[in-house]
Amino acid sequence: MRASAGVVILTLLFHAAAAAQEPAPLTPVPPIPLPPFNEWLADLRADAVARGIRPEILDAALANVQPVTQVLDRDRTQAEFTLDLSAYLNRRLAPATVKMAREMYARHKALVQRVGDTYAVDPRLLIAVWGLESNFGRFAGVRPTIPTLATLAYDPRRGPMFRNELLNALEILNRGDIELPRLRGSWAGALGQPQFMPSSFLRYAQDFDGDGRRDIWTSLPDVFASIAYYLQQHGWRKGTTWGREVAIPPGLDSVLSGIPRRTEGCRARRAMTIPRHLEEWRTLGLKAMGGGPLPRADLAASLIRDGGRAFLVYDNYEALLDYNCAHSYALSVALLADRL
Repeated sequence: MRASAGVVILTLLFHAAAAAQEPAPLTPVPPIPLPPFNEWLADLRADAVARGIRPEILDAALANVQPVTQVLDRDRTQAEFTLDLSAYLNRRLAPATVKMAREMYARHKALVQRVGDTYAVDPRLLIAVWGLESNFGRFAGVRPTIPTLATLAYDPRRGPMFRNELLNALEILNRGDIELPRLRGSWAGALGQPQFMPSSFLRYAQDFDGDGRRDIWTSLPDVFASIAYYLQQHGWRKGTTWGREVAIPPGLDSVLSGIPRRTEGCRARRAMTIPRHLEEWRTLGLKAMGGGPLPRADLAASLIRDGGRAFLVYDNYEALLDYNCAHSYALSVALLADRL
């Protein structure tokens, strides 16, 4: 049977309306091309002037700055993300490192205890962070910081974050905390023996020796106090440890794998379970290393598992993750401090 003209028209209108409501196919948006480096640097200079950084500081700091290829190579191969936990801990906690940490703790014990008492932070932790960040004061960074940060800021992968750090580094020079030739750090722009990013320097660096400058490059009182203040401000509380390694008896894997993990924070935090009271972990069957029971304490703990090793970590551990959000790093610091 032949459709009437009206039906045909209505059908055509219906299909036209339906087609109009369908989303258009997505077309890949090409990345916005970067401007030439010199133009990008001129724009950065304008931002720095707007922040009140003096022209003579900018003239000296930005003269002849160019991207550094080696910095980008290092940025793609960070050890915390390319080694598994056991390999990383074995490398970082070699017998020679533990021996040196004990010697340095004995040598600087009076100072780190005084700093620890001032900021309510375990003095052994200060030696551990210092040792792993600077090889016990032998490394405070050799790369000129301004070209390093300019390279990472120009790179689109994490450009906005490093642009802000570059402006902060220029602010450090503007305040007179250090002269340009001495403003050196790591391949990622971390400064001094604590390896602070410039933003952390501005917030947390301390003048513990009272000479009017926050010298995290050569003054050990300032170095230890800056580390201590950072940890204190990120939640370290005296009188509680960071956590402990635990043993998982056979047969618990399926139970533990069903415990929800966190859904927010950096990658390391998302690998941790939601905190549970220590008594719940005891009830599930987790044991202290050696097979004994877990201690009875009014603490919440998150479980970390990596390969064949497992750890229950408390609130203080979060402060270590704030220093460097990688379990390989935070556990290295915590375990080294325990060995002191």
